[in-house]
Amino acid sequence: MDIYFIFRAVVVAIVEGLTEFIPVSSTGHMILVGDLIGFPETEFTKMFNVVIQLGAILAIVVLYWQKLLHAAISFFKGEKRGLNFGFALIIGVLPAAFFGFLLEDTIDAYLFKPLPVIIGLFVGAVLLIFVENKYRGKAHVHEVEDITKLQALKIGFFQCLAMWPGMSRSSSTIMGGWISGLSSKVASEFSFFLAIPVMIGASLVKVVKFQGDVGFGTLGDTEWTAFLLGFVVAFIVALLCVKGFIGYIQKKPMKIFAYYRIAISTIFALLLLTNVISI
Repeated sequence: MDIYFIFRAVVVAIVEGLTEFIPVSSTGHMILVGDLIGFPETEFTKMFNVVIQLGAILAIVVLYWQKLLHAAISFFKGEKRGLNFGFALIIGVLPAAFFGFLLEDTIDAYLFKPLPVIIGLFVGAVLLIFVENKYRGKAHVHEVEDITKLQALKIGFFQCLAMWPGMSRSSSTIMGGWISGLSSKVASEFSFFLAIPVMIGASLVKVVKFQGDVGFGTLGDTEWTAFLLGFVVAFIVALLCVKGFIGYIQKKPMKIFAYYRIAISTIFALLLLTNVISI
C-alpha cells in the first residue's frame, strides 16, 4: 500500500472540504494543490476529485435535512411553496446539466490545468468584487421558497461559469443570486441546494466513464483506501465549514475571498513562471 499516495489524497480531500462552499473554487484549488504536491493526474484521480465532492455535498444534506425533507413533502403534496422551491431547483440545474453534457470532454481536455485555473481565479475575483459592489444591497427575496422560475434560470446560467475551473460554483451562483435580487443568505443556501443534484450527476457521469474506460476491478488497496478516506475527510471538513460561512456572509463582505483569490492566483502564477508547477 502506497502511504504517500494516500496522504496526498487526504490533503486534496481537506482542500475540497475547506473550499467547496466558499467562493474560491474547490476544483481549482484541488488542481493547483494536486499539481504542487505531485498528486498524479490519472483517470482514477480525475474520478476521485469529482466523487469526493459528494462527501462535501453530504454535509449539506446532513445540515439541512429537515428543510430538504419538509420541502420534498410540500412538493409532493402539491403545496405552493414546495412546488415553487422544487421547480426553481429543477430549472436552476438544467443549464449546467445541458452544457456540462455538451462540453465535458472539451473542458476536461483544455481547462483542468494550472494556467486556466489561475486565470479563472483572477477573473472570478474581479467579477465578484464588481457584482458585490453593484448588486448585493438590493435584495428583495429573503426566503429560498420565494425564488421565481426566472431567477432560478438566471442563477442556473451563472452556475455554468463554474465549468471553468477557478471561477467557483459557489461564487458564480451567489453572484447570480445577488443580480436576481436574492439576499446573501438565500443566495448561499440556494447555491448549496443546487450543488446536490449537480454534483450527484457529475459524479455519476465520472463513475460510469471510469468504469467503462478503466474499471473498478483494476483498483488496488491503495486506491480504495484513498477513495474512502477522501470521501470521509471531505465530508467532515465541509461539515465544519458550512455553518461558519453562512454566519460570515450574512454580516461580512465577500470581497475578502476575492482578495484571497487574487493573492493565490498571483502566487501560483509565480510558481508557474519558475516551473515549480506545470502549465
